[in-house]
Amino acid sequence: MTDFAFSTVAHIVSELGAASRLGEHIAQRFPTARRALLVTDPGFLRTGLVDAPAVSLRAAGLAVEIYAQVVADPPEAVVLAAVEAARGFQADIVIGLGGGSSMDVAKLIAVLADSDQPIRAIYGIGNVKGARLPLVQIPTTAGTGSEVTNIAIVTTGATTKMGVVAPQLYADLALLDAELTLGLPPHVTAATGIDAMVHAIEAYTSKHKKNPLSDILARKALGLLSANLIAACENGRNLAARQAMLLGALLAGQAFSNAPVAAVHALAYPIGGIFHVPHGLSNSLVLPHVLRFNAPEAAQMYAELAEIVVPAASGSIEARAEALAVAMQQIAIVTGVERTLQQVGIRETDLDRLADDAMLQTRLLGNNPRTVTRDDARAIYAAAL
Repeated sequence: MTDFAFSTVAHIVSELGAASRLGEHIAQRFPTARRALLVTDPGFLRTGLVDAPAVSLRAAGLAVEIYAQVVADPPEAVVLAAVEAARGFQADIVIGLGGGSSMDVAKLIAVLADSDQPIRAIYGIGNVKGARLPLVQIPTTAGTGSEVTNIAIVTTGATTKMGVVAPQLYADLALLDAELTLGLPPHVTAATGIDAMVHAIEAYTSKHKKNPLSDILARKALGLLSANLIAACENGRNLAARQAMLLGALLAGQAFSNAPVAAVHALAYPIGGIFHVPHGLSNSLVLPHVLRFNAPEAAQMYAELAEIVVPAASGSIEARAEALAVAMQQIAIVTGVERTLQQVGIRETDLDRLADDAMLQTRLLGNNPRTVTRDDARAIYAAAL
């Protein structure tokens, strides 16, 4: 067995209604915390679902400030404004409450608020210096897994993004409460759920850091997600399905934080960066085509995953690997998410630019089970068109 290392969040709570008891959880885990910054976005703030956690924190004796200016794919300016808000409030604990963008901003606040490092100095892998503020993450979508990953993505230009990867970005506590996801519309539930499935699939086939723990987590994640995604889309108030989706997304996050994602994400990033397509949908659009491209190198692993997603699949290893690709396409059809690049406004004349941008994602492409050339990337986009 090859050597490996595995890191994750120290404490996880999966409990319906846990957000309305947030103050109790904070008091138990962080008895010296007095000033909590809740980080979210304007859309989630409008749902009213921030109120109960905030009330609970105040009842536990904490002062609470709500920072609700996070936007999707947060640019540097938003991150820096959030850090200044934390400093001005003198926050001593940061709580991310939202999707991946809110949780990513919460991570960056936690490491920068008490630091003199400029944000530019922490881009890359392992560049965060020193300690951080206590950090709690509460996802409101079952997708990114950001509550248990050690990476945050920042938009640095019109179409460019940078990642911060460091052990300090692992939260102290991740809290899963499906009551916070009840307002998610079906298409968002579907796209974020498929995103989480991509995390599990890519972690299971990651070229360099695939390991026994990440494999177990990826398989369990894929089982929970594939068994509950359609039910959660068809009945958005199905709390059992939604809680299972949250746990599946978290397990997938634990898996890919240790066995990193690959070509699906590498090809999805330019779609999101250039055309502002949501991240989960960007992944979904290229997923089946990347699976087919990778099959010559990864068919055995895909066949093993097909046993989970489509247990009735039979035949050769190649046939079962193809069954996984078909099943993922079928999930997109049933849940009603867009299935072609044309449906999100991308034309054939855009494919060269997409391929060029995808090839810049060297960190991700290096994890892919099959080498991707620039011609390969363009062909995958063409197949997805």
